[in-house]
Amino acid sequence: MERRCNRDKRLDKAALPGRGLALNVAALWETAMLTLYDSPDSGNAYKIRLLLSHLDLDYKRVILDIDKAETRTPQFLAKNPNGRVPALELDDGTVLPESNAILFYFAEGTPYLPFDRLGRAQALQWMFFEQYSHEPNIATVRYWIKHKIPVTPFIEAAMPAKRKAGYAALDVMETHLKRRDFFVGERYSIADIALYAYTHVAHEVDFDLKPYPAIRAWMDLVALQENHIGIDHR
Repeated sequence: MERRCNRDKRLDKAALPGRGLALNVAALWETAMLTLYDSPDSGNAYKIRLLLSHLDLDYKRVILDIDKAETRTPQFLAKNPNGRVPALELDDGTVLPESNAILFYFAEGTPYLPFDRLGRAQALQWMFFEQYSHEPNIATVRYWIKHKIPVTPFIEAAMPAKRKAGYAALDVMETHLKRRDFFVGERYSIADIALYAYTHVAHEVDFDLKPYPAIRAWMDLVALQENHIGIDHR
């Protein structure tokens, strides 16, 4: 399924400093044809839609149904041999997969990626943490439950360990956020986008966020950012 995504033009009052720069980025991309291969329920794909909304960038959205193995067709595997979404296709045919790599690509030169060397490294630190300690646990449990994956002996044995590791990742985030509003440099960045994607829907599969007041306050701040959209936004 293909959709053209033109971000709605509402402006939140809690705007991120540097809106003018974000608009300049949009001007640089206005003649480019961007195609996002996407799945609506994927937190990884949502990361990209959220940043593109912040940056006011239009794109063509190709929705693939992962439950029908549409990411495993020969046509899509020719674009991304790993058979996963999101994948970004540029107007020259170059395909960039992996959600956090796409975030980094679009955030370059914008307020969503720190300009200083240490800040950029710290943003990457948290994005690596998200993919190594957070997403493989919280997102995997969410996928198994929401997509009604049959409970095999492997899943039955792995579920408690995945939940334990998911809570361990939340513990790390809570400790960090007790002392600051955002993950890097006291400014909203792609590090926050990466971690927000699956954290804010963790409750859907019974991860209890009530014991994490700093995380809940941070999620509220993320939702106030300029041109924020939810994972269900169409």
